Amino acid sequence: MRTRGNPILYFALFAFIFALLLSIQAKGQQTIFNVPTTDILDPGKVYGELDVSFKPNCEAAVCRFSSFVPRVVVGTGGNVEVGLNLTGNIQPGADSTTLVPTVKFRFYQNKKKDIALIAGTNFYIPVRNRAYNFGTYTYVAGSKTINKTRLTAGGYVASKNVFAPNAVRAGGQFGIEQTINDKFSVAADWITGKHSSGYFTPGVIYKPHPKVTTYWTYSIGNTGASNGNHYFLFEVGYNFN
Repeated sequence: MRTRGNPILYFALFAFIFALLLSIQAKGQQTIFNVPTTDILDPGKVYGELDVSFKPNCEAAVCRFSSFVPRVVVGTGGNVEVGLNLTGNIQPGADSTTLVPTVKFRFYQNKKKDIALIAGTNFYIPVRNRAYNFGTYTYVAGSKTINKTRLTAGGYVASKNVFAPNAVRAGGQFGIEQTINDKFSVAADWITGKHSSGYFTPGVIYKPHPKVTTYWTYSIGNTGASNGNHYFLFEVGYNFN
């Protein structure tokens, strides 16, 4: 990650670390792997996560790369959580660092029927090597839990340049989570469309400690998979108690 000479990026990193150090209790997650869940953090709770994607080998015209996305999520009360992601930290190549504030609202929940509905928006604010000035990714989704299986489905719209250059993109997003026991779950999510976020991602969720959750996944592109558009995605989250 290259941050030299960028005071805005320094501030974002400081804010991220400061939020982690001051946090008290946390539970939940913001996404399955890429698709938002219907979970909402309790008021005052904070969840921190680091997402690392990497391709170790060259295939066809697509060679090795890695990227790092730190994120923090805070429960504000009223079935709302807000967060901040720091994206665009890619090696090799020039970073396209982007601040991504997020907000998610669970506007309906029926615990007896295990149904929940959410709406949310991510705001994209490029701060380094900008190809555009501002963008959004907005979604609506619902979930239904049946025994130990939770199904999630919804739709999204991404403004121009966020998922594809000079184009608006819209489609569906889906997920399934199957709890095996207190430590293990298997899951998969899928964002439809032929663009930078269009991937099917299956994987395993493992909790080695009550405060720590790890995600071991593999993302496969909706297009170009046979030409190397697939990569490992590892995530680790920490619940502050």
